Amino acid sequence: MRTTPRAQTRTQARRTVLGASIAAAGAAALSACSATGPGGDSPSGHGQGGHGGSPRDFVAPDGAEVDAAERKRSGGPVRKVRLTATRTRLDLGSRTVGSWAYGDSLPGKEVRVTAGDTLALTLANHLPQPTSLHWHGLALRNDMDGAPGLTQQPVKASADFTYRFAVPHPGTYWFHPHSGTQQDRGLYAPLIVEDPKEPLKYDKEWVVVLDDWVDGVDGSTPDSVLAELRAGMSEHGSGGSSEGGGSGGHEGHGMAGMGHRAGEAATSGPSPDPTPRGPSRMLMGADSDLLGDDAGDVAYPYYLLNGRTPDAPSSFRAAPGDRIRIRLINAGGDTAFRVALGGHRMTITHTDGFPVREQSTDALLLGMGERYDVLVTAGHGVFPLVAVAEGKKRSALGLLRTGGGSAPDAKTRPEELTGRLLTADRLRAAESAALPARKPDRTIRLRLTGGMARYDWAFDGRPYDPSFRHEIRSGERVRLIFTNGTTMWHPLHLHGHTFALGARAGGPRKDTAVILPGSGLTADFDADNPGLWMLHCHNVYHSEAGMMTVLGYRR
Repeated sequence: MRTTPRAQTRTQARRTVLGASIAAAGAAALSACSATGPGGDSPSGHGQGGHGGSPRDFVAPDGAEVDAAERKRSGGPVRKVRLTATRTRLDLGSRTVGSWAYGDSLPGKEVRVTAGDTLALTLANHLPQPTSLHWHGLALRNDMDGAPGLTQQPVKASADFTYRFAVPHPGTYWFHPHSGTQQDRGLYAPLIVEDPKEPLKYDKEWVVVLDDWVDGVDGSTPDSVLAELRAGMSEHGSGGSSEGGGSGGHEGHGMAGMGHRAGEAATSGPSPDPTPRGPSRMLMGADSDLLGDDAGDVAYPYYLLNGRTPDAPSSFRAAPGDRIRIRLINAGGDTAFRVALGGHRMTITHTDGFPVREQSTDALLLGMGERYDVLVTAGHGVFPLVAVAEGKKRSALGLLRTGGGSAPDAKTRPEELTGRLLTADRLRAAESAALPARKPDRTIRLRLTGGMARYDWAFDGRPYDPSFRHEIRSGERVRLIFTNGTTMWHPLHLHGHTFALGARAGGPRKDTAVILPGSGLTADFDADNPGLWMLHCHNVYHSEAGMMTVLGYRR
C-alpha cells in the first residue's frame, strides 16, 4: 500500500465503492449538440483540434455514402434474432443479485452468424431507462453502431429497435450498451462471426467472457459507483490536473505491447517523460502491477468467468487430446485480466478478431474490450483457467474437464501465470490481415488527460462533445498518435475500423489497445467506412466521465 496522498485517496474511494448503497446517480444519455468545437486540422492533416465548421460538412450516419458502403458488403442471407433487455435476477454461483441483462443469463445468449450474413436483431427494451447496442469491433454501417446522440437516438423504455447490417469479417466480437454505465451491469453477450472458409483445425470451441462485478451487491449499482468516484475524489483528493493526471505524480512504466517498451524511444513522437524507464514489468511475477501503480478505480467484490464466481465455477468438457479453440473476451468495466490455463501452453491465433502469425505463450493480458483466440491441446484431468484481476489480487476461474479428479481451489494460481506473457507488439498480422505499407495522409495527435482527484478524464483536456469532430476523409491512411499524460493506463477503442498497431508494416490488426501511463501509442487505419465514429477509453467510468471523442468523415 502506498502512503502518498494519492494512495490514501484511492484507498478511501475503493472502500466507499465496496460499501456503496447510495441512490443511483442516473446515467446521462449522450445528446447531440448544435454547437461546434473550435480548432481544426491543418491542410496536411497534422493538427491537434477538431473541426469548427457546420455538421453538414460531415457524412451523416444515415447518409448516401453510408448506404453506398453497405451495398458493397451486403448480399448474404438474413439472420433474424430477438433480444430483450430486462431487469432480472442472476445466479453468480456463490450468490444471486438483481441486475439488468439480456434475458435471464450471464453472459447473454451468444449470437452466431457467418461472415457475409446480414444480421437483423430486434432489441426490445424492457429496462426502466433508454438503452442501445454497440457491436464492439465490427466495421458495420454507421447508423447501426449504437452510439446514442451520435449515430442514433436511444431506444426508449418499452420500445423496440431493429439493428440491421451486413457482417463483413469473421472473428470474436461482442455487444453491449453504449448508454451511460449500463455495460457494467449484465448487459453483454458474445457475437461470434464464423469464417465460411475456416482455416483453423480444432475439435471444440470454448467461448470465455470475463467480467468484474458490483451491480446489486449491498445496494450498489454502476451509477452509484460513478457518483462516488466523482464525489469521493473531489472530496478526498489532493489536487491533480488534466495534464498531470492526478496528485501522485509518480512515474509511469512502459510495457512491451502496450505503449513503448521500457527504455526505448517512442516511434510516435516524444513521450511526456522521455527519461528511460527501468526494467519492463512484463518480466515480473503475476502479483506485480504490469499496468503501473494504478490498475483500476474500482475494487470489485466479484470477478466472473462466464457469469460465475470462483467458488462455483463453470466447466467446459472435452476429451484428452482434443484441440480446443478458446475465444477470450474481456467484458469488464475497470479490470485487466491476466489469463492462463494450468498445465497447458496456448497458441495465439487471433487478436480482436483478426488472424496473427501463430505464437505460443503461457499467459495473456486482456484490457477491457480486447479479445484473443488461442488453441490448446487438452491434457487429461481437471485444469484451472484462471483470470487474475491485474493489480487487484483477485481472480476469476473456470474449469477444463477431460477426466476425473477434484476441482482446484478457488484461489489457485497455476505456474503458467508467471511464465511467458506475450503482448500485442510482439505479434505480427497474418499475411491475409496485414495492412499494406503506406505513408499516412493524415496524422491526428491526441493527448490523454485527466486524473482521479477531479475525475476529469478527457482527450486534450476536452470532455466529450458529440459535435466536436476530428476530420478525416474517405480513402486516406490515417495515423493516430496517442500520448498518455495521465498516471493511469487506458484501453483505447476505435469504432467501425481496425488499425495496425505501431507505425510499422505487419502490425497486428486491433480495434482496442492499451496505453500505459507516461507512454505513447501509434495506430494506422484506412478510412474506408464513412460516418461519425467514436474513439474512447473502454474503462466504463473514464469514458462516461468524458474520455471520448469523434472521428468524422468530411464530405
